[in-house]
Amino acid sequence: MDEKDYISMGLNGTAPLKLILCGEVEEAESRKTGVVSVVYATENKEIAEEKIKELSEKYPEKFYMVYSVPLNVDLTTLSHYPSIEISQEDLQ
Repeated sequence: MDEKDYISMGLNGTAPLKLILCGEVEEAESRKTGVVSVVYATENKEIAEEKIKELSEKYPEKFYMVYSVPLNVDLTTLSHYPSIEISQEDLQ
């Protein structure tokens, strides 16, 4: 599976909330830091689809992912919850 497959899974998931996360590497004073942020939340699949496309086109150097998230649930109890991996190689 590739990035588009994962985005499609997030958009088409049955949970009502669609969260868009942004992963990026920031550099300050010759030090790199990986940052993951929640940048958008909606219950509307079409809006989420438009927003992730817009963000990806506007900021191609960043990595975006969308997750379908249930409400009123401890997300850490799910088999996979919203996250983006930033590897050591990304920080070099």
